[in-house]
Amino acid sequence: MATVILVRHGRSTANATGVLAGRLPGVKLDQHGHEQAAATAARLAGVRVAAVVTSPLERCKQTARTIAGAQPTRLELGTERKLSECDYGEWQGRAIKDLAKEPLWKVVQAQPSAATFPGGESMRAMQDRAVEAVRRHDRRVEEEHGPGAVWVAVSHGDVIKAILADALGTHLDLFQRIHVDPASVSIVRYTEARPYVLGTNTSAGDLSWLTPPAPAAAKRRRRKSDDDAVVGGGSGPTPAG
Repeated sequence: MATVILVRHGRSTANATGVLAGRLPGVKLDQHGHEQAAATAARLAGVRVAAVVTSPLERCKQTARTIAGAQPTRLELGTERKLSECDYGEWQGRAIKDLAKEPLWKVVQAQPSAATFPGGESMRAMQDRAVEAVRRHDRRVEEEHGPGAVWVAVSHGDVIKAILADALGTHLDLFQRIHVDPASVSIVRYTEARPYVLGTNTSAGDLSWLTPPAPAAAKRRRRKSDDDAVVGGGSGPTPAG
């Protein structure tokens, strides 16, 4: 079972000015966003990352390049269009304060599974394609790098919230209860039994405990119970080193 670290891009110029960027070109990290990305990269530098996959939008690619550059070994970035921002259609480029006055805004807040953006996609379609992409890449990483491998997916706030809702078994209509800040780290481990959410929306703290086990330990025969939840909570991760 591999582990995916979900990273939202750092603060963008659109975030800083209260504009819904969507998929508009030319939206990049602002100075604070670069600093956030660097801080997240430093947190991940102590984790042996097998792969970094990013949304094709520039603010995510900038964040992903910073993360990959902090790794001790060179990593090629993979691009996955299904991790791209929700297609907000005619809402793209508009001020958030103006969008909050639209009738659809209340639907997005209370019943996002019923929301389809004018000229864009539905929030349910966004969740479906993002979850499919993450699970597909997770299987690939495990096949190529073995059980315990850790990889990074860099995406967008609503996309990551939708992936976390799926992993938690939470209906999309409740996904607004999940918060995902710029450059935050959330962690999901997929198993044959179920996904396990190991962390959400973290912006500080040691992540070295995610470092995969030594190859000899990783190759040991897995038991069926390895995917089970430990009654009572278990003893927690083994410290790296």
